[in-house]
Amino acid sequence: ASSARLPRATNASSATVVGRHARSSYNHLQGDVRRRKLFSYQKFFLRIDRKGKVNGTKSEDDPNSVLEIKSVDVGVVAIRSLGSNFYLAISRKGELYGARDFGPDCRLIERIEENKYNTYASAEWRNKKKHMFVGLNANGKPMRGKKTRRKNTATHFLPIVVQP
Repeated sequence: ASSARLPRATNASSATVVGRHARSSYNHLQGDVRRRKLFSYQKFFLRIDRKGKVNGTKSEDDPNSVLEIKSVDVGVVAIRSLGSNFYLAISRKGELYGARDFGPDCRLIERIEENKYNTYASAEWRNKKKHMFVGLNANGKPMRGKKTRRKNTATHFLPIVVQP
């Protein structure tokens, strides 16, 4: 049974594994830009205001809720508000904020859940080895990443297409 396994590459710098795609074969995914509104399971649109404050709004035509989702790596995205020009970021402590410039706090892991909603977790920081997620509570206030879990519906968002 062990002879049926495919041999692995021995060179550590080479990302190739015989019979599998190398990471470098996903270059077409980098730089993909989508304009979306993130509608939370709690019925709020995620927004980043002109001061960098992250919260939810019920208004469908808030210019700060139009977001640009750009893939920066395989499964990793950067989310920027087109109205305020701030990036969505999660600090080491798990606080959501708007960052003027793209940095490590702005790297978010995007995952499509079983219920067709998306979750966004910090690619950089964890709390006790658990991911910290972007989430809005029932009042539209940002949740601390340390209190969030993937299965919690407060962290679930539907990306809604925005016409240019």
